Amino acid sequence: MIAVLKETATEQQILNLVNWFESQGLKVNRSQGDFVTILGLIGDTTKIDIDLLRGLDIIDNVMRISEPFKKANRKFHPEDSVVDIGGVKIGGGNFAVMAGPCSVENEEQIIETAKAVKAAGATLLRGGAYKPRTSPYDFQGLHEEGIKLLIKAREITGLPIVSEIMSVDQVPVFEDVDCLQVGARNMQNFDLLKAIGKTNKPVLLKRGLSATIKEWLMSAEYIMSEGNPNVILCERGIRTYETYTRNTFDVSAISALKELTHLPVVGDPSHATGKVSLIKPMAMAAVVSGADGLEIEVHNCPKKALSDAAQQLTPEQFVGVMKDIEKARSIL
Repeated sequence: MIAVLKETATEQQILNLVNWFESQGLKVNRSQGDFVTILGLIGDTTKIDIDLLRGLDIIDNVMRISEPFKKANRKFHPEDSVVDIGGVKIGGGNFAVMAGPCSVENEEQIIETAKAVKAAGATLLRGGAYKPRTSPYDFQGLHEEGIKLLIKAREITGLPIVSEIMSVDQVPVFEDVDCLQVGARNMQNFDLLKAIGKTNKPVLLKRGLSATIKEWLMSAEYIMSEGNPNVILCERGIRTYETYTRNTFDVSAISALKELTHLPVVGDPSHATGKVSLIKPMAMAAVVSGADGLEIEVHNCPKKALSDAAQQLTPEQFVGVMKDIEKARSIL
């Protein structure tokens, strides 16, 4: 249920109403816009008399919300949320590009790549220190050493860092990471979602391999329900019967999410397609579909990459992609 308050409502009246809702066993999520205040009520609202609320002087309108996701719902929070990642803002008209290698492999690789993506216009450095791999024999990442190398690259370039966290016990290791990425395999790792919800760190939440939009938003709700509002949704493709691409890039999900939620939404054309040749057109498609940013894999020498070589751009290719992204953004 949401209660839309009149502009004439005083702060004391609002606090009195909030206290009353809480006395009824409800949690209250307050959204303050320039011209309107909305109170989102979470819990068993069946005992609340809508007609009684509508009769209050400070109430403009009351509506019941059928969707199970509340804090992530645009009805609760009509204005776009803006998430700040180490000084880089995303959402609410702020566009960001996260770029870097699939895996952090060594100091030279990550620093060279970080310098290159920054020069091309990227605003965040992505890199995997812990890598979930289908085969137990594939490169699993450098772990804590990889985090240290990402931090060193940040010190040199000034780019905030984004890296994937895989388990609850890794939360302390990621203390100095600017944005925690939750990968597709962990989208419904609810213990992990609740643990990072207790932090205030920005979270890049990737869509699960076969997750519906509703399931994805409910995972965001897990994080937000623990007190962390800094969630960014990342469309990275879903599993379908098609085998030509690594996944099927659900571009329509980006536009749908912009209707359903106030959270920033980014696209990951690298994991979606698995093909260097398709990254540019899919990046542009994500932009014109309303994405607030992109995550793109870039390696200083892809042919020597220890993971996902086929989907990592060279720095030179990334420069071309960034130019076309700007062209796509200019028509919006």
